[in-house]
Amino acid sequence: MSAQSKLATHLATFPSILVGYSGGVDSTLVSVVARKVLGRERTAAAMGISASLPADQRDRARAMAQQFDLELIEVPTSELDDPDYVANDPSRCYFCKLELWRRLHEVIRKRGFEVLADGANADDTGEHRPGLKAAAEYSVRSPLIEVGYTKEDVRAEARTLGIPVWDAPAAPCLSSRIMYGLEVSPDRLLQVEQGESLLREIGVEGDLRVRHRGAEARIEVLASEFDRVRANRESIAKQMLELGFERVVLDLRGYRRGSLLVESGDDLELIFSSA
Repeated sequence: MSAQSKLATHLATFPSILVGYSGGVDSTLVSVVARKVLGRERTAAAMGISASLPADQRDRARAMAQQFDLELIEVPTSELDDPDYVANDPSRCYFCKLELWRRLHEVIRKRGFEVLADGANADDTGEHRPGLKAAAEYSVRSPLIEVGYTKEDVRAEARTLGIPVWDAPAAPCLSSRIMYGLEVSPDRLLQVEQGESLLREIGVEGDLRVRHRGAEARIEVLASEFDRVRANRESIAKQMLELGFERVVLDLRGYRRGSLLVESGDDLELIFSSA
């Protein structure tokens, strides 16, 4: 950066930092800028490893850590052993983050980092984010919120720095695709992961979700991708059946965040049903 950004100026005041890192654009930006202004000895990125993290996202996160010379600490997490997490009510994310921050708090005690931070941005404060409560309980700092960065600001600075995921679709954990009240399990997480990989393989671009609703897989993609899904109807039907789904529908309201929090609508197009 020719002129130091607000984020860089802010992070330069931190004595040392451990960033909860997922490989998404937000936490990557915080990690990369901290590495630039504090140096490698005072900066590290820590990634929670569990079945809720897609394999391709994990691999991409590792590659970016190597590209930007980040110390990457991989920390196994055990949220699937927590019955409150597995029960999957709307506060599920709280229990997930509670486990993550507990594990990372152990890391900062052992390694001597002064600040534990996340990648939450200013737009997140107006959404349903139970995980922010867990972060507050462990005194996790949010540098992006502290400097007022929105998602647009994050993407702009990440692009300037050459961060490959500057325009990547949002990628929350796989559990966020499972209908509330339906228990989270490794098998269901794998169904979601492989279902979304299928959609990528047939060329679907932009934000997408396979919402797990028990026997039904509900596909959410951008409206511009509807015809691609329709053109691959037979392939999707065959492979989704192999994954264990009995019914596949396309949500004609398109991709949107937080759709599991609203009533299911009737704007659905049947792709496949075994009934």
